[in-house]
Amino acid sequence: MNISSRLSRLFLLTFLVVLAGSQVVTAQQPGSARNSVRDRNVSSKADAGGLREDIPEKYAKRYQEWKEEFLSTDIGKAQWEMYSHHPYLQLTITVGGKNAEGAGTGKYKWNEKGELIAATIILGERINEGYPSAVYYPVMNALEPFESRNLIGGTVLAATKIAHEFGHVMKISTTPHDVYHLQLQLVPIYNKIFLSNGYNVNDPRLVELAQKMGGNPVEIWEDREYWGEANAMLFLRDRVAKEKFHCRLFGKIKRAVEEYAKDYEERFAEIAKSQGALYSCSWK
Repeated sequence: MNISSRLSRLFLLTFLVVLAGSQVVTAQQPGSARNSVRDRNVSSKADAGGLREDIPEKYAKRYQEWKEEFLSTDIGKAQWEMYSHHPYLQLTITVGGKNAEGAGTGKYKWNEKGELIAATIILGERINEGYPSAVYYPVMNALEPFESRNLIGGTVLAATKIAHEFGHVMKISTTPHDVYHLQLQLVPIYNKIFLSNGYNVNDPRLVELAQKMGGNPVEIWEDREYWGEANAMLFLRDRVAKEKFHCRLFGKIKRAVEEYAKDYEERFAEIAKSQGALYSCSWK
């Protein structure tokens, strides 16, 4: 399977189960943070695919720790390698922005064929801190009690946030560019009507807009966030598989998904099923 086909099927069909198993490609071990960043930037071409790290020097050390944690798993290495050698998508990773404990993905670009050719992940300078709400982030939130008990460190949280953002890129890469741009155009119109009609989601105008967009703005947003969390769960599946607390962690994720994301439960259950131990202890 070539890189392009693998990317397009990443979530919809296999959740990278094959990549995380016998067909994992070994990623190159990272060198020093300073040399790694410089070499990536020099060799990167604006018109070619690949993974570009644009890391300010003051964040280089912490970024390298987060990256090494992400690459400590088979799933992290497989995804990193896939983007490093992607034929046309250039993924840029940087550190900064206003959300110090969070992260975001954007600056998407498509070519004339409708293929995603550029995306940027912006990591906050303190993504090793701060746990988001369980409502939309059942995976990342589940880590909090385990760090407080010194069972995991902040680098695991940071790497989980990186995995979440990789999930966004994967989701957008399978979203037709015309659908994405239509959503960008119609969401502000939807919101304006919603705020002026007494918050009536049954307004025929809103119903029509939601049909065109593939859902209302909240549904579109939460679907993307839960794809990010699905990839975060893939990372943690590998990272804690041999830890004694893995059943407790995935049990906590399961309870949050059942309470806040029931409509998306199968998305997370498929990942749990892909590793029998997790399914048997937490997802029956």
